[in-house]
Amino acid sequence: MAVADALVIKVTAGLEAPERCNQAFTVAATACAAGVPVELWLTGEAAWFALPGRASELVLPYAAPLPDLLATVVETGRVVVCTQCAGRRGITPENVIPGIAIAGASQFIEAVMRDGTASLVY
Repeated sequence: MAVADALVIKVTAGLEAPERCNQAFTVAATACAAGVPVELWLTGEAAWFALPGRASELVLPYAAPLPDLLATVVETGRVVVCTQCAGRRGITPENVIPGIAIAGASQFIEAVMRDGTASLVY
């Protein structure tokens, strides 16, 4: 069985689906902690978590706090907000957490098509 060299995770869920959302962040942070290069894409309602303080709104019993998981990925991986999702929510590069980028579909396709990359969608 081949092992991927990198991981791209796209999370589409936000506060409306806390378990699915938290699972995506947990997998991303765990992979980062294991030394796997991670790119976490925030799309749909997950785009809100790019704004300071918003991750603390998701509270899920028995789960690691979302702000801690997000901080791990920002520090050791790459976090990207979908351009269209950001635009629909009035999210701009000036108001996201430092270290989070805004990028479009072409960069997402480039990320998932790299040799040795596995991708997951939550």
